[in-house]
Amino acid sequence: MEMKEFGLHDIVEMKKGHPCGANAWKIIRMGADIRIKCEGCQHSVMLPRAEFNKKMKKVLVKAEAE
Repeated sequence: MEMKEFGLHDIVEMKKGHPCGANAWKIIRMGADIRIKCEGCQHSVMLPRAEFNKKMKKVLVKAEAE
């Protein structure tokens, strides 16, 4: 299984959409757990890294390098 490349402030697509209708999530915290925020309704969810890796489909927008 390939490792997906993602970083802080990237916008990712998950396998299942959010009930609000959006399917774009912004990564706002990374560590052992990853916190993502829905770009549609601003609801945030924290997932263990292993679960996030399994549920993430692809990176939509890479964050700008600072």
